[in-house]
Amino acid sequence: MAMHEGVRFLRRDPVMARIIDSVGDYTLKKRNHHFAVLVESIISQQLATKAAEVIFQRFKSLYPTFPDASDILATKKTKLRSAGLSGMKVDYLKDLARKVEDGKVRLESLSRMTDDEVVAHLTQVKGIGRWTAEMFMIFSLNRPDILPVHDLGLQKGVQRAFGLEALPKPKQVEEIGARWRPYRSIATWYLWKSLQKFDKIG
Repeated sequence: MAMHEGVRFLRRDPVMARIIDSVGDYTLKKRNHHFAVLVESIISQQLATKAAEVIFQRFKSLYPTFPDASDILATKKTKLRSAGLSGMKVDYLKDLARKVEDGKVRLESLSRMTDDEVVAHLTQVKGIGRWTAEMFMIFSLNRPDILPVHDLGLQKGVQRAFGLEALPKPKQVEEIGARWRPYRSIATWYLWKSLQKFDKIG
């Protein structure tokens, strides 16, 4: 991702320039272990950050090294539940592992797909929706122009940055974010970082 070029571009927006000055350098690190990123995304869904971290650590402690698809398929549901995972999330992890194992989900091909193709490919998996696919494209594929308009953190960042009375709807976030093309992922990161609760991202 052309990080420095993207930051320079975003500085043309006075609102974003103020946030960039406040937050500092863009430091998002690419996460190359695609399977691990998807596993963590499923585990973290609808959980507070602290709770998600605790459960993810418990999940990892079930294995000597980070599990691959075959490891998860071989793990009994009761053992996975012992880490604090709900029955539904265990089913989601098993479905991801099964689809990776049988080749329906081709993680090694994702980097060559368009954004829309990545979303379509990943949402084959139970428990992976558009938001999870968008997080994957930002954090694991380093796609430069992803704007996850349904993300609550992004909505709150936009509300605060633009002094909006109410939390903006996805359509409003999309309209405001149009000015940040083709670097909406970087803008999203800065808006996240402008909120104290997201200070550990990246």
